[in-house]
Amino acid sequence: MQQEPSELRKVYASTFESSLLQEIEEKSMIYEATAGQGLIKMNQNITVVPLMLSGILKVSRENDEGQEMVLYYVKPGQGCAMTLSCGMMSQPSQVKGTAEEDLRMLCVPVPVMEEWMLKYPSWKKFVMGTIVNEYIEIIHSINDVTFKKMDERLVKLLKAKTNLSGSSLINLSHQQIADELGTNRVVISRLLKRMENEKQLLLFRNQIKLLKEL
Repeated sequence: MQQEPSELRKVYASTFESSLLQEIEEKSMIYEATAGQGLIKMNQNITVVPLMLSGILKVSRENDEGQEMVLYYVKPGQGCAMTLSCGMMSQPSQVKGTAEEDLRMLCVPVPVMEEWMLKYPSWKKFVMGTIVNEYIEIIHSINDVTFKKMDERLVKLLKAKTNLSGSSLINLSHQQIADELGTNRVVISRLLKRMENEKQLLLFRNQIKLLKEL
């Protein structure tokens, strides 16, 4: 009977060559986290880098008041630009990472990454592509903060949450949304109420259901 492909091979078979997949399986370990769990802290030394197998990792910055700016999300088949770059440069983390939903990921030790950069073209391509693509996402986030109105940013956030989860029901409080958008709860509550009156969504306790009109 043919052996079932590993979880790594199912997700990354088209990304890495077989010999690299085998090394990843041998030298990494699987880590699981539940939604809301913190995985990466600001100024933390990076000793491993994640390869996502399932779920979503939210990467953000946080100011002294606890307000958060989401930089990008890491989905299955992807890596994290900040941990890759900080790990290779032996620099402490400049971001925080939180499980957006329950997740599973492979943790690759930093010391093997330099070896793989020289040994495997697919790993070099993956690392460089991850850094470029996610830095572009950071630029988009900065543009949103600088040039977009808060109601536009709120709509974009709500749509992003539904696209990530595949559900029109968003499990977030008004305060959590305000923290992600770097504003206060009163502003978000007022905007959400206006959108509900315009039949774009329905508000529940710590839940928001998006309607087709949005």
